[in-house]
Amino acid sequence: MAETKKKRKRISEWWDGVKAEFGKIVWADRKTVGRQTVAVVIISVVLALLIVFFDMIIRYGLDKLIKL
Repeated sequence: MAETKKKRKRISEWWDGVKAEFGKIVWADRKTVGRQTVAVVIISVVLALLIVFFDMIIRYGLDKLIKL
């Protein structure tokens, strides 16, 4: 029984610590989140296009080598 109380106290202290840490978080405002989301989408599209471009070049080069 004493062990159960210790365990509950330890869990309670851990949970209090978690709540305190969450209270320290500074959340971004809506405008910042929107700008960062747009930036991530644009960068993702650009990188995808670059990968497709280089894949096409490599595939073209390999096709030429294979036909030799």
